[in-house]
Amino acid sequence: MAVLLVVGIMVYAGTRGSRDEFKGGEVAKAGPSQPAPTLAPPPKLDNWPRWGVTHTQYSADNAPRPVAEQAKGILGRVPLLQNQHIMGWGAGNPEPSPGQYNFTELNRRMSFIASSRGMPVITLCCAPDWMKGGQAGRTDWSKNHTVAPKREHFDDFAKLAARIARQYPTVKHFMVWNEFKGFWDPTTNRWDAEGYTELYNKVYDALKRVDGDIQVGGPYVPIETTAAPGPSELSGPWGTVDQRALDAIEYWIEHKKGADFIVVDGATMTTDKGNVPDDFAAQAKFGAITSWLRKKANDMPVWWAEWYVEPQNSGWSEEKRTAVQATTMMEFARSGVTSALYWNPQQKGGVKECHGCVWAADGQEMPMAGLLSGFTRWFPVGVALEQVQSSDARVKVLAQAQQLVMVNTADRDVTATVDGRQVTLKPYEIKWSGRGQG
Repeated sequence: MAVLLVVGIMVYAGTRGSRDEFKGGEVAKAGPSQPAPTLAPPPKLDNWPRWGVTHTQYSADNAPRPVAEQAKGILGRVPLLQNQHIMGWGAGNPEPSPGQYNFTELNRRMSFIASSRGMPVITLCCAPDWMKGGQAGRTDWSKNHTVAPKREHFDDFAKLAARIARQYPTVKHFMVWNEFKGFWDPTTNRWDAEGYTELYNKVYDALKRVDGDIQVGGPYVPIETTAAPGPSELSGPWGTVDQRALDAIEYWIEHKKGADFIVVDGATMTTDKGNVPDDFAAQAKFGAITSWLRKKANDMPVWWAEWYVEPQNSGWSEEKRTAVQATTMMEFARSGVTSALYWNPQQKGGVKECHGCVWAADGQEMPMAGLLSGFTRWFPVGVALEQVQSSDARVKVLAQAQQLVMVNTADRDVTATVDGRQVTLKPYEIKWSGRGQG
């Protein structure tokens, strides 16, 4: 899935030239006239939780009640960021025809987020067909994720964003668009940062007019790397960053109306050689890019809207998968990331195996759930990190005054001295340990 995300960027890009070729798709009906749902406000927290999930096509809002209740407990025991797109990924067409709305699925998903004590985030993507050259009243889902609104409909998309902000007044954080979808210019072989930024600025103004407290972020551009060297201002043992993504980010930084945070996404895998120099060391890419973003954006809060670490057909065990994810989260914390959203790969009920999921099809907790809860509790934004040494480099450590977490990156038992204590960790084991008083 992760490799498909990375490799698919150019597939998305190539559709910009043929975005008028809609098939018609399914009939998209306007929703029943009903008031917006009354959502409980997010929990009041001393620190921004930093960690969270993005709901995808299948989530617990329409699962059987026992599964939904167990998922609520998993997500709500430590309040997490919970992100939802406005169209696709579990939500239908929000405005099938101009001025006719249908928030049925979005209402249900946002209600679930509120009921599970989530800190709500909305991604403003994607756009109704009639804004992209398609038919009003119909939805061609085959093109939903690949086509940007036409420039003459940028104002319409901004109006839709404002309408959604009024629909869900408890939501104070919005990301504008997703992965520059449809904003690739094949004639110049680069991202259309100018077009995206024009759309972003209209949405930014519209949201701020609804509520000045709303926090808005962009550009949500995917950052690819290659193992082979190339012309780029950012590279390392983990690969070479595609300069075109960096150029797009710098254009947005210079020409945006305003922003409260900067958003990107990416994977550790290179496009030509998988993870380099290895599955664990490749994660340094995230820290290097975060440092670059903070410098370029005058220390603006950095959000990773999506992050992926596992090559396609990796054959990883759940233990290795979770260990790699844990050390990636360590990298995010050390580099000062403000928010890191885990793309939750839930699958349709009845699927027995769900690699990397937060909960299983029957509602049972998966290893990633404990990892998210632990990092959210002990490593929110603002916590002071402390240097703790491990006598064996294969055991990675992240610590604060009260708690530390250790990860064995080896496929065998490792005994090491960590924080003055000798510990033995099983292959890819993650272990938490209290420190100091209490």
